[in-house]
Amino acid sequence: LPQHLATLAAAAREEARHSRQQLQAQRQEVAQLQEQLGRARQDGERWALALQRAQREALEREATRGAEQARQQELIRDMKGRLLELLREKDALWQKTEGIDAPVPSPAPRDAGLCARCHKDFRLLSRRYNCRLCQGKVCHTCSVDVGKQGRCCLLCYQQRHTQAM
Repeated sequence: LPQHLATLAAAAREEARHSRQQLQAQRQEVAQLQEQLGRARQDGERWALALQRAQREALEREATRGAEQARQQELIRDMKGRLLELLREKDALWQKTEGIDAPVPSPAPRDAGLCARCHKDFRLLSRRYNCRLCQGKVCHTCSVDVGKQGRCCLLCYQQRHTQAM
């Protein structure tokens, strides 16, 4: 019996030593896990701060962009208004000076509101020109700038240049 007890005691000691080793290994593992958890929390806090900073910066950029966009829209409205004023002034001056330098009236009466070549309506943005050769009223597309002589229609320009060759 004593030998049996000694064997049991030795087995118990061996089991206790093995349990202590497992406990020590588990404590080390717990310590490593706690250290990893601490680093993960620090990383999480850094990411949370970075996220907050990025959100703040995004809100500031959005506010700045909104103010700039409103300012640009106001500037565009002002520029459009000024453009319309200038176009009205240009049209008024054009109407006043239209017949001043035309020495000979147009040989055939033509509709003053349409281009003699493409029949496009003269409007606020489509200017009409008097051809310096045939005196017809033509739009910008149907006319050619011949320098100091002024503008002439494409037909007269082509006829003039084929005669010169």
